[in-house]
Amino acid sequence: MLMLLDTPSLYFRAYYGIPESMTAPDGMPVNAVRGLIDMIATLVRQHSPTELVACMDADWRPAFRVAAIPTYKAHRVASGNEETVPDTLVPQVPVIEDVLDALGIARIGVPGYEADDVIGTLATRASGAVDIVTGDRDLFQLVDDAKPCRALYTVRGIRNLQMVDEAFVADKYGIPGQAYADFATLRGDPSDGLPGVSGIGEKTAAALITRFGSLTALLTALDAGVTDGFPAGARTKLAAARDYLAVAPGVVEVARDAPVPDVDLTCPAKPRDPERLVALADRYGLDGPLNRLLATLADR
Repeated sequence: MLMLLDTPSLYFRAYYGIPESMTAPDGMPVNAVRGLIDMIATLVRQHSPTELVACMDADWRPAFRVAAIPTYKAHRVASGNEETVPDTLVPQVPVIEDVLDALGIARIGVPGYEADDVIGTLATRASGAVDIVTGDRDLFQLVDDAKPCRALYTVRGIRNLQMVDEAFVADKYGIPGQAYADFATLRGDPSDGLPGVSGIGEKTAAALITRFGSLTALLTALDAGVTDGFPAGARTKLAAARDYLAVAPGVVEVARDAPVPDVDLTCPAKPRDPERLVALADRYGLDGPLNRLLATLADR
């Protein structure tokens, strides 16, 4: 089984879930580092993946998405194209990367793409079962019972993951199990700066996608002047948002063909660089979480 980690989602969760009083010997906060290591240990222990990938944001706000919808994540820009990130988290990210590399856990980011796109591409390529660990509902669009591919949603914590499959999506949102991206395009997502269709909320979006089966079929019916199946006032709202609807799918849908390199995805049984790992453990006070993870990897 291939396990894909939405690594930024996980280390942000660790950062906000563990107090900054968790520090290295020199006083640097390492709450996100320690939390992520313990999360990985828990995931490996509970799910025993044969392959494991820490998917990274090489570009948190890709140019192709901003070109399509300029408001995409605009409210999170600090300056230039830098993301607003807590000052005490910024220096922890390179440590996380060093630790993953020393452990031998595959760490993949692709220039011009988000972690979501790496996940979408690797999930599409996979020939067997896939688990996606994330706190981001956008990745629900990848669930596929036939593969199977499911999302392990962290909303209730890493020890109490919500298993998201097509039945969950259908029950939660009232839409076909693989239609989350189309539904999200209509509804919008303020947290990502995606406006959606003005006046179309979750219930109407769900009704439209269920009635027409897909956004493509919905737009075909709209452009053809079909009136049957549209709730009162919906056609006017959709027509007014036609320009948005022409480009939004390319922003909402994760890439499934990003240029992800072919690397060994095998979940390691022992560290790739033991000496480097010891140095990192000593420098940042990571003996406890690293020993727990190493024991879990060895016993898998």
